[in-house]
Amino acid sequence: MTDPFLVGSLGLLAMFALILLQVPIGIAMGVVGVVGTGFIIGFGPALSLLGTEPSSALASEGLAVVAMFLLMGNLAHAGGLSSELYRLAYSFLGHRKGGLIFATIGACAGFGAICGSSVATAATMVRIALPQMLARGYSPGLAAGAIASGGTLGMIVPPSVVMILYAILTENSIITLFLAAIIPGLLAVVFYFGAVAVAVKINPDAAPAGQRSNWSERWMVTKQNWAVMLLAFAVSGGIYSGIFTVTEAASVGATIALCLALFRKRLNVRTFLGCLGDTASNTGLIFVIIIGASIFSYFATLSGLPAAAVSWIEGLGLPSLVVIFCLLLFYILMGAIFDTIAAMVLTLPFVYPLIINMGYDPIWWGVVNIVVIELGMITPPIGINVFVIHAMADNLTMRQIFKGVVPFVIGDLLRLIVLVLIPGLSLWLPRTLGWM
Repeated sequence: MTDPFLVGSLGLLAMFALILLQVPIGIAMGVVGVVGTGFIIGFGPALSLLGTEPSSALASEGLAVVAMFLLMGNLAHAGGLSSELYRLAYSFLGHRKGGLIFATIGACAGFGAICGSSVATAATMVRIALPQMLARGYSPGLAAGAIASGGTLGMIVPPSVVMILYAILTENSIITLFLAAIIPGLLAVVFYFGAVAVAVKINPDAAPAGQRSNWSERWMVTKQNWAVMLLAFAVSGGIYSGIFTVTEAASVGATIALCLALFRKRLNVRTFLGCLGDTASNTGLIFVIIIGASIFSYFATLSGLPAAAVSWIEGLGLPSLVVIFCLLLFYILMGAIFDTIAAMVLTLPFVYPLIINMGYDPIWWGVVNIVVIELGMITPPIGINVFVIHAMADNLTMRQIFKGVVPFVIGDLLRLIVLVLIPGLSLWLPRTLGWM
C-alpha cells in the first residue's frame, strides 16, 4: 500500500461503496480522504486535516455568503414574495394557452434569483402554482413537470449557491460567474416557453387559456410587487455596480427580507425560528460536503489520480469537443443519482484540471457544468426535483411527472448544445463589463 496511485484508486472505489451504503457524501469523502492520506504520508499529518479543513471552512468569509443567501430565500418566502411573483407573472401571461405554465416558469426564474436553490424553488411553487393549474383543468403531468423543470432555474439564475461553491472551490470570481449565467438563464426561460408552446400545440386540452387581465389590473399587481423589486434591485444592483461585495450583498438581502417580512406582519417567533432552523440545517449540510470534498481533494492530489486521468484522456487523442460531450453525458447520469452540489464536488478534482488542460475557459465550464447537472435533477431514475414534487403533491404518480418533464428535458438538451457550441453566449457579458 505504498503506491500512491494504487491507494488513490482503492480510495475512489471505497468512497463510492460508502455512498452506496447510504453514508452521507461529505462524511464518505472525509473518511476516505483521511485514511488514504494516512497510507500515503502517515496518519499523523492525515489526522491533522480533521482540524485544519473544518476550521478553514468555518473561517472562510466566502462561504459565509452561502448561509446569508439561504436565509434571504427563507425569509423572502415567509414574507410572501413568492406568491406575489406568481400573481405578477400570471397577470401578463395567464390569458394564453399554457399561460399558467408560462407564469410558473417566470415565477420560478424570479424566485430562483432570490432563493438560489432548485429544490426550494420547486417545493415553493408546488404549494403556490400546482393547485391553481389543476383547478383550471391543466394536465397534472404537464403542470408538475413544469414546476420540476422550472425549479432548476434556481441554480442558474444568479445568485446561486452552487455557483458560489464552484467559484470558491476553483478560485474563480463569483461576480464573473454570476454575470456569465445571466444570458444562459434567460435562454432557459426562452427554451422552456418554446417547450410549452410545442406541448400545447400537440395537445391543446393540456393547458387551456385563462382570463385576460386588463392593463389597470396588471399595473396594480406590478405595484404590489414593489418588495420583490426592491430586494432584487438591492442585491443584484449592489453586486454588479460594485457597491457591495457578494458577501455584503447577501447580508443586505437577508436584512431587507427580514424587514419586509416584519413590515408585512408575516413573521412571528415560530416562523422566524423555522427560517433560522432551515437555514442552519442546509448550511450545515453544505459545509459538511465542502469539508469532506476539501479533504478528499487533498488526498486525490497526493495520489496523482487527477493528473493520471488527464493524461489518460489526452492520450486517447479524441477531439476536445468529443471529450466535452462525453463529460456532459457523464454529468447527466451523475445528476440523476446525486444532488447538484454532491455531483459537482465529487468530480471537480478530476474534471476541472482536464478542462483547463484542454484550453477551455473555467467560467464557461462553470455555467455548462451547473446547467448539465441541473438537467439530471429532472431525469430518471431519480431526478430529485421530481421526487420532491411527488412527495408534496397528492394523487400524482412518478410516471405522470416524468412524462410531464419530457418537453422541458428536450429544451434543456437543446440549450446545452447551444451553450457548448457558442461559448460567447456565456462569456460576452462579463467581458463586455470588464470582469474578464
